[in-house]
Amino acid sequence: MVDYPQVLTIAGTDSVGGAGIMADLKTMQMRHVFGTAVVVAVTAQNTLGVQDFMALPEKLINEQFASLAADFSIRACKTGMLADAEHVHVVVEALKKYDFGPLTVDPVMIAKGGAPLLADDAIQTVRDELLPLATVVTPNLPEAERLTGLGITTTDDMVAAGQAMQALGAKNVIIKGGHGHNQTTAADYVILADGSAFWLSAPWIETVRTHGTGDTLSACLTAELAKGVSMATAIQTAKAYVTAAIKNTIQVGHGHGPLNHWVNPNDEVSRYDA
Repeated sequence: MVDYPQVLTIAGTDSVGGAGIMADLKTMQMRHVFGTAVVVAVTAQNTLGVQDFMALPEKLINEQFASLAADFSIRACKTGMLADAEHVHVVVEALKKYDFGPLTVDPVMIAKGGAPLLADDAIQTVRDELLPLATVVTPNLPEAERLTGLGITTTDDMVAAGQAMQALGAKNVIIKGGHGHNQTTAADYVILADGSAFWLSAPWIETVRTHGTGDTLSACLTAELAKGVSMATAIQTAKAYVTAAIKNTIQVGHGHGPLNHWVNPNDEVSRYDA
């Protein structure tokens, strides 16, 4: 009998199946770990946008955490959509109560179509309560701007944002550059707990099928950490997996379509020391 590492995603559902908990579980399966989930919110959405969502009652969220803790040996976990300040706090208290291994925080704020997935009043709660628990945090540029209060338009700004995120308590930081203006490469800045830093760069892929990119990267990263690989290697594998999932596209829906979670990472990602 094969003993696969067990991992946990704490996030919202996605009707499309390409983002949120659905993308997390698909990614975890592809990375050969056993995925479990605590559902914080349920969304009604498609590739054209988010039509509605509802956060679950605190009691039910706490019962999900307790159920998993009583039966599973979770080696790594991640957060995604957490809805509002109240639910961020509920998740924080559960993560303090249970040891689920290294924590990846994907500070999901806005859906690909522009719908808000985190209330404005929750930004401070994420900053003050969740980030200090994070083993690694994976914001895109708009999320990094909201969390740090910095404007980010240049590579120097990305470096400053990474340092600011560490100052907020996150041990390792990936500032994802996919929302930048460079249309030739997608470059992410990584700063590790030991102070070392590097850039990961992949060819820019012109496509609207990027629904669930952030969820997929953070889920792959969580899976790799559960296997016990180093943080730097886990981050590079996650970047390669997402790049391949975007490049080898599938046709689903009529808007911002999902990634191809069937792929295996390729070698198109380049690493440069910062």
